Amino acid sequence: MQKRNSNTSGRSKVLVLVDESNVGSSVRTAGRGLDWLKLRDFLAGSNTGRELIEMVVYAGLPPAMSIWQDERDKKNKFVQWLRSNGFMVVTKDGSPAEEGRYKANVDVMMAIDALELSVEMQPDVVILVTGDTDFAYLAIKLRRHGIRVEVASVSQNLGNLLRSAANEVIDLAPLFRTFELIQPQELAPARSVPPRQNHRQHQQRRRRPRGRRPQVSGQRSDNQKPTVRPQ
Repeated sequence: MQKRNSNTSGRSKVLVLVDESNVGSSVRTAGRGLDWLKLRDFLAGSNTGRELIEMVVYAGLPPAMSIWQDERDKKNKFVQWLRSNGFMVVTKDGSPAEEGRYKANVDVMMAIDALELSVEMQPDVVILVTGDTDFAYLAIKLRRHGIRVEVASVSQNLGNLLRSAANEVIDLAPLFRTFELIQPQELAPARSVPPRQNHRQHQQRRRRPRGRRPQVSGQRSDNQKPTVRPQ
């Protein structure tokens, strides 16, 4: 690790690394939509007395498959919005998993970048926006290089391992309560069954025979017995 240059401004230089899937899941659990601009200002805005170097968002993309194309297009638009608003975004293509879901684990990418960017950018503080305990060793490793590590997550859901590995925990629960409420149908996780697959299953259910017996001549459709005429 190179020796840091003296900070003449007196403000701590901050590098923020975000596990998009983890923080997105937490805010959906609270019934809110994630306001990325508010999150950035809360962590390293001008009112914090800190200087933001970069805020890097690690996001998994749906697999490059036809059944996932709608979700993939939607996620790419979101990624483009982040970039156009000054966020640095690192993406990873997902792979199909069980029950129509997909996996796109960005933990290793985020951990490697945290070490490399800390060498290149020389921050005073690294903020890990995640509640994943797998990042506990990363926090310890950064602290060994003289970097202050803060973990931003919902405090009550944070495990002791990650909590004890950081210098400080930033509780995001009060911030989440200021975000806009979202409709119940929007709370579905991003890794659900693809819409096209859902539609296909729905059509199959509609076409499935219902087991009705065909009516014969003289038989009524209600519960009354058919009228039998004498010979």
